[in-house]
Amino acid sequence: MADRSFDTTKFINAAQVGGIEQYAIDDGQARGTRALLVNTGGGLRYRVLLDRGSDIDQAFFDAQSLTFLTHKGPIAPTRAMDYGLDWLRGFPGGLLTSCGPFNIGGPVEDDGEKLGLHGPHSHTPATVESIVQPDPHAGQMEMRIVTRHRYGAFYGPCVELKRTITSTLGSNSISFVDEFTNAGNADVPHAWLLHVNLGYPLCDAGAEFCFDAPEIKETMINSPLSPGYFKPGGAWKKIPKPLAAHAGSGAVVAYLYPRAKDRAGNTTVGVVNKKIGLGFAIHYNTREFPRCGNWQHWGEREYITGIEPMNGTVDGRDKDRAGGLLDTLKAGARKTYSYGLEVVTEKSEIAGLLKLNRTS
Repeated sequence: MADRSFDTTKFINAAQVGGIEQYAIDDGQARGTRALLVNTGGGLRYRVLLDRGSDIDQAFFDAQSLTFLTHKGPIAPTRAMDYGLDWLRGFPGGLLTSCGPFNIGGPVEDDGEKLGLHGPHSHTPATVESIVQPDPHAGQMEMRIVTRHRYGAFYGPCVELKRTITSTLGSNSISFVDEFTNAGNADVPHAWLLHVNLGYPLCDAGAEFCFDAPEIKETMINSPLSPGYFKPGGAWKKIPKPLAAHAGSGAVVAYLYPRAKDRAGNTTVGVVNKKIGLGFAIHYNTREFPRCGNWQHWGEREYITGIEPMNGTVDGRDKDRAGGLLDTLKAGARKTYSYGLEVVTEKSEIAGLLKLNRTS
């Protein structure tokens, strides 16, 4: 999508065309939670919850929501949600909920440690390193947020995430760099998953998933509806109307292995809704995230899909360890993930996303 340009002779305050607004939520269960509202000036607006892992909940393009928001919405961070399935009680939905950094997937006991669903990241507040506003009068079009999140305890693990979120004034994309450092003196298990949650009106009956991936060969363990739903030749790439079978906890989950589009391992996955002329793309590297989960939950009112690049599986850290799929962050080591989210509206770009399915 072509970036929007601005005539700087016609405004004095850059906030008139875009930028980052800082505030704290002052009501309800999220009271006191720090937030950054980013207006890219191209139609994309999104909210970064600093106290919830510097993840993104609300996201809009023009008048249309891109994501699903849960009934409660965000709550203030609390370590009380680190156990069992309690992560779900604090799940805001939202455009990006990151999972890890020591485990992803269901609650299990692994190596003598009890692990809750999807790990502690979502309830880990940030230390803000910098917020850079755009200054179009000086030719500075980039806006940038840099935060740090620390996890662990004395005796370890002692791990830090430096997250950099960047958008360009006039554009409709978000770039991320997540850099993990093991500051401790012992190796630690490492798992990282991007829970990208898309909802109505982007997701509606007839909208289409876009993956350059072969037919589904692998579904989540303990997901009884999944094998039949993702059967070869099935219509799983077309979003359906609300399904009675998806009421409550009904859902289907599969693992995708999108092909890289270049030698560096980069790929793109997404969703297109041709009826409203809107697409959404996730750009990531298959070497950093070897598989991509597709969670589809088409319950009435709770109508959502997750597209989830990950470095392990969501079957449990014990199973990843047993299967040789568990990553390790060695003492003193760093690991970096670079990825992007993009709104697509140009006909040629929408056609490019849809073409991914025809190459599968």
